[in-house]
Amino acid sequence: MPSRYHILLTLVNLAITMKKIYAVLALAGIANVAAAADIVGDAKAAPAKIEMCIGCHGIPGYKATFPEVFQVPMIGGQSAKYIENALKGYQKGERKHPSMKGIAVSLSDQDIADIAAYYSQQTKTAQK
Repeated sequence: MPSRYHILLTLVNLAITMKKIYAVLALAGIANVAAAADIVGDAKAAPAKIEMCIGCHGIPGYKATFPEVFQVPMIGGQSAKYIENALKGYQKGERKHPSMKGIAVSLSDQDIADIAAYYSQQTKTAQK
């Protein structure tokens, strides 16, 4: 049977190990937040990235016919956060439109931030 001293020493070592694990996890979390915070949308970088968007979202009253007939939303003037969340939703499969998913999966986080910054600065009538 282990002595009280041995049990106490084991518990102290376990506590030290747990503190190290928590410290590593905290640092990893901070690094993750810092990496996400580094991405800032640049509307001026977007024109080369929005060519696929303009074909549907830049035509007032446009209706797409694939996979079904529906009114394509105008995204100019929409908030950047909304556009980012929508594109990431298509990437993750949380949003289901196949054409949008195909486009979204090809975009990097920086591309998404740039596109969102661009469209958030547009007005509903000034889309190009």
